[in-house]
Amino acid sequence: MDSGAGKTAARRVSSASDEFVDARELETEDLVAKTLRETAGPLGVASRPKVVDFNARLRERRRANARVLAVRVVIVVAGLVVVLGLVWLMLFSSVFRLDSAKIVVTGANEWVSEQRVHDIAAKQAGKSLFLVSGNDVTAQLKAIPGVTDATASKQYPRGLAVTVTAHKPAAMLKTANALAAVDGQGRVLNSVNGASAKGIPVIQVGNVNQGLRDRAVREALKVLSALPDQMRQSITTVSAQTQDSITTELNGGDRIIIWGDASQLDLKKAVVDKIINDPTKIGNKHQIDVSAPLRPIIK
Repeated sequence: MDSGAGKTAARRVSSASDEFVDARELETEDLVAKTLRETAGPLGVASRPKVVDFNARLRERRRANARVLAVRVVIVVAGLVVVLGLVWLMLFSSVFRLDSAKIVVTGANEWVSEQRVHDIAAKQAGKSLFLVSGNDVTAQLKAIPGVTDATASKQYPRGLAVTVTAHKPAAMLKTANALAAVDGQGRVLNSVNGASAKGIPVIQVGNVNQGLRDRAVREALKVLSALPDQMRQSITTVSAQTQDSITTELNGGDRIIIWGDASQLDLKKAVVDKIINDPTKIGNKHQIDVSAPLRPIIK
């Protein structure tokens, strides 16, 4: 039998019965060509198949995480060092420490000692300016008799500027044996180097301490402390029989002003000033009652 015919017959037998396959007729795969195709690089050059080492990748990732953690630790430590350095510089070093010699006082007068003001502020000396409380200093300064206001301003790096508003006594409380200067709040002042009491109104009392507890006297002190210096210097007599009958005499009785109590003082002062300085209103009369300032009475 012809070999070609035999092959054809064999294929037919194989197709018909599925029992016999001629291996020579099977398509063969070129394994070498397949391997070259799978291992060829971008330019067609053969390369080694990529092998992944998972243990090496794990070690590499751990090293990277360790480096990130180390960098973070270094940043945190550096930040803490900077913060601690700033805290030490600002609060504990001598750079910002208040120097007593650099405390400057202004506003004192012959009744409020500059040295006393300085001594109160100097209690803060040796502290960092960042720890000095301006509110505490001003509160202590305002407690000084005769001081109505005070400010304390820090002057970096080591100074403090203290300003007080000091007034003369509102009145002199006179007893049979003593004379005491008091401010509008009823606090006793001590003169500096024998300050003169000239031009300061005098209130007659039986006892200084009792007088300061008397409501009429305290009301009179509020009135007197609010008056301008020119008027205060003209006052020759102060009467405080009751808390709402405060009366002052100017120039030996040339003018008598009945203030009533210490309420509405700004309005009362404006009315008195207008009447006294207007001859058409005061005329030849001497007494002005402004206890009810909207309805003044002139006698």
